[in-house]
Amino acid sequence: MSNSGLADALLQACQQRGIMLVTAESCTGGMIIAALTDIAGSSAVVDRGFVTYSNEAKMEMLGVSAATLEAHGAVSRETAIEMAQGALTRSRAGLTLAVTGIAGPGGASAEKPVGLVWFGVALTGRPVVSECQLFADKGRDFIRRETVRHALELGLRALAADQAAGIAP
Repeated sequence: MSNSGLADALLQACQQRGIMLVTAESCTGGMIIAALTDIAGSSAVVDRGFVTYSNEAKMEMLGVSAATLEAHGAVSRETAIEMAQGALTRSRAGLTLAVTGIAGPGGASAEKPVGLVWFGVALTGRPVVSECQLFADKGRDFIRRETVRHALELGLRALAADQAAGIAP
């Protein structure tokens, strides 16, 4: 399914459950929220999108702790979790999609190569589910598009799992 198809499916799933959606993006620079708001009627579901490219923005806008950033770095499981939590508490949304990664071509290290992306997805009242992906280094655009796709898929999976557990309407 295309990113626009995934975005449409996620919007419909949120609307059916009566929940709003928020994003917290670093390496995608707003591409997830753009994919969602490209669809007519998205305002019924999309609350807001945080683009927090710098560490300062992550701290100021999402409440990511300086200690987390210092100990684990911006591209880490811990940062993705704090980004997701911060987006939920600073919005009226019930679902958050958070991403932080290295799209390249620079900024990589041996421990954190180009293509490494951490995701944080959460529903209000549920723990943040975090996941790491290492996308092929096929260029910045490829990594960012694949990050958008995967984030949308994770959002759909989170809603489906919640519904299957009998938690969501």
